Amino acid sequence: MTPQQIKERLSQHYPDSQIEVFDLTGTEDHYEVSIESALFNGMSRVQQHQHVMGCFNAELKTGEVHALSIRTKVKS
Repeated sequence: MTPQQIKERLSQHYPDSQIEVFDLTGTEDHYEVSIESALFNGMSRVQQHQHVMGCFNAELKTGEVHALSIRTKVKS
């Protein structure tokens, strides 16, 4: 997946959010994402990260996305 595809997928799931995507290795399979969303309100940090990981279940299982580092923040 390209960084743009990652961002588009996250924008679909978190339309109210601020999203940043970084390709950590230049190989388009190791990413860091930063998401600030009101949807995270009331979720623990683990729940927030699980929610984001769920957006990429298929790609994580096939290895298309090998590593996904996640930073989340509740948008106020």
